[in-house]
Amino acid sequence: MRVAMGNKYYDVIVIGGGIHGVGVAQAAAAAGHSALLLEKETLACGTSSRSSKLIHGGLRYLEGMQFSLVRECLRERALLLKNAPSLVKLQPFHIPVYKDTRRRPWFIRSGLMLYSLLGGFNRASLFCTLSRDKWNDLDGLDTIGLEAVFRYYDAQTDDAALTRAVMHSAQSLGAELETNAQFIAAQLHNDGAVVQYQKNGETFTCEARCVINAAGPWVNHVLVKITPQQPPHAIDLVQGTHILINGTLTRGIYYMEAPSDRRAVFAMPWQGKTLVGTTETTFDPTADPGTTAPLEAEARYLMKTMASYFPEYRNLQTNPVCSAFSGLRVLPHAADHRNSPFSHPRETLLQADRDQAPRLLTIYGGKLTAYRATAEKCIKHFQSSLPVRKAIANTRKLLLQDPQQQ
Repeated sequence: MRVAMGNKYYDVIVIGGGIHGVGVAQAAAAAGHSALLLEKETLACGTSSRSSKLIHGGLRYLEGMQFSLVRECLRERALLLKNAPSLVKLQPFHIPVYKDTRRRPWFIRSGLMLYSLLGGFNRASLFCTLSRDKWNDLDGLDTIGLEAVFRYYDAQTDDAALTRAVMHSAQSLGAELETNAQFIAAQLHNDGAVVQYQKNGETFTCEARCVINAAGPWVNHVLVKITPQQPPHAIDLVQGTHILINGTLTRGIYYMEAPSDRRAVFAMPWQGKTLVGTTETTFDPTADPGTTAPLEAEARYLMKTMASYFPEYRNLQTNPVCSAFSGLRVLPHAADHRNSPFSHPRETLLQADRDQAPRLLTIYGGKLTAYRATAEKCIKHFQSSLPVRKAIANTRKLLLQDPQQQ
């Protein structure tokens, strides 16, 4: 299929400017390919600026025996600590265990030992049990009924800044970025695809060997605009809400067990206040993902959890919620998700349009921590479709810095 003269040609076109989209753009450019990223608004305007701000291996995923996911995330965490020192900082995490905590000390200790093993027993994977004489130094943590406190290490980041930094790296390698560029349609042909997008009221047409759908919660909205029609994967959209409250934690981050359902909730220092999250609330799959918004019930759930661990937050009038935000996770569909949305598996699914020489790859799900590994898998998936190019960089070694901080 021939395209009209004047249309721009790329090896790879990426739809979506979240962390996975910019990661793919970086991986493609590092491999020597020409790449264009289309973002309908601004970088990280969706879930990639509304996460828990954590770069972590996923300690809680060990309960679901998702060992390969944890190992991959710990590997990627180590790379980010090395390559993005101004953006990704190692932080102490504390796990308080009370008499009524469901996860007993032996169980948590076993999980931390496995976590350390999967992390390679390096400094970032060490853990310890805090002695009782240190409990009173833990930001006012309630010590009544407290049986043990474990300390381990994971990392924290500014998710939006990290997304900008990865895109800046991609652009330095030759990738192009179009923001406020609304994807209109793509038509697959034997050798690639013709892609149309609109910007400033004008329609642009370009061609690519490969198209990557990295639209996050909008992933299936993008898929219906591609011909021939591609079957969507069954997914659930799960809303995660965070609240920002007065008060500052100085000793690190706290891994709490919500009293109502025993799921994990984190409290962490953030921009001079305390960030508490997250929830897992089923989101209407027929609704526009852009309409996601924190619910009052979610804020109450998070405040109740915070108050159960920190007595100073038991008077809600003196500790109001300053602000709140919510993002959407894309998770594989589960028949029982309405009863237990946080029981979903967390693996990332890559769905191609065909087995041989694919032209389209759709990313379902994905972890902030493992964005680089996912991006490399995408480019490897297209190995038979893309022309042979000489690599110009290795994403494992690229330094990252937010352009707004330079």
